[in-house]
Amino acid sequence: MELSITIINLGYAMTGAVLTLLFMAAGYKLFDKITPFDTSRQLADKNIAVGIVVGSVFIALGIAIGIVVGMGLN
Repeated sequence: MELSITIINLGYAMTGAVLTLLFMAAGYKLFDKITPFDTSRQLADKNIAVGIVVGSVFIALGIAIGIVVGMGLN
């Protein structure tokens, strides 16, 4: 009985991780469209300020979506 609960929770965690990554990718695409500059080009040019902002966006999206998905699946 406990093994089945563990497997179900593992499935929930994997589903939540995949959904979080998908939402983070969508958030990056949206951020790239909103900004007046090409984010990918700025990152390729090693613009540290843009890197910090993009990293902050990833952290915020990961925390927010991770909490929402984690709470919704349990």
